[in-house]
Amino acid sequence: MTSGAAPVILPTGSDKVRGTLKPHAPLAPLVWFKAGGAAQWLFEPRDADDLSDFLRALDPSLPVMALGLGSNMIVRDGGVPGVVVRLGKAFSFAEPFGDSMLRCGGGTSGILVSSTARDAAIGGLEFLRSIPGTVGGFVRMNGGAYGREVKDILVEAQVILRSGERRTLALGDLDYSYRHSELPEGAIVVSATFRGQPAEPAAIQAEMDRIAAAREESQPLRSKTGGSTFKNPDGHKAWELVDRAGCRGLRIGDAQVSEKHCNFLLNLGAATSADIEALGEEVRRRVKEMTGVTLEWEIQRVGRNAGGAA
Repeated sequence: MTSGAAPVILPTGSDKVRGTLKPHAPLAPLVWFKAGGAAQWLFEPRDADDLSDFLRALDPSLPVMALGLGSNMIVRDGGVPGVVVRLGKAFSFAEPFGDSMLRCGGGTSGILVSSTARDAAIGGLEFLRSIPGTVGGFVRMNGGAYGREVKDILVEAQVILRSGERRTLALGDLDYSYRHSELPEGAIVVSATFRGQPAEPAAIQAEMDRIAAAREESQPLRSKTGGSTFKNPDGHKAWELVDRAGCRGLRIGDAQVSEKHCNFLLNLGAATSADIEALGEEVRRRVKEMTGVTLEWEIQRVGRNAGGAA
């Protein structure tokens, strides 16, 4: 541990974890914005048993946060206190079964889910192809695109609570609304079951191709970005409000509102997370002033600012 580092509290038996546990682990390489501080602890469990045992032993005072692909997240420059749990290869799988159903690990990408569904002739999951993230994030945030949401396909989710207890939550338990669920605080989604409907693989692929082409045309996919920044307010599209407020191309330092799709923020190279968040807040201020509409963040903002404040 480096001199002057914040004190840490480790669980009894933490030296026996079967995964990896790293102190002061940089998170910038793991998130799409490529900015931000370090995790006090980064835990990559070997499997669900390893995660359950670890959380059960972990001091209750330590916060826990799950990290997927890091696509819809600003990690503040002061880092994230407590434990960040990153689900690796053991949690990346998609298995067809039963009547047009798919069981998927919490660390599975939307591309893997949709392509596995295609190969199994399961339609209705194509929209996941367009969401840059993992199943755990989809379930937590009721991820959606192109007219569909996770609530339309979810059967149940298997989660590990902050206490280490395993629980299966049915669709109704999550009380979904737009980009929101009532998933318990600190709970980590380790797998989920989705239901589609029978469809021809060629038709599924055609829909996936259509979605991919639409994203390529309209979104800055090859930039350091966090994906869709603000939720669409009732009766409005967030990008249109941002554009009307004159924010297309707006910059703070190396943080910029995308000129291609102005509901995306970009790191042009050396932006700090403080720059990116400040730009988002300036966009919110201008949109409120111009239109009277208050934009809500869709991107998750986590951790502490460089000065230590959350």
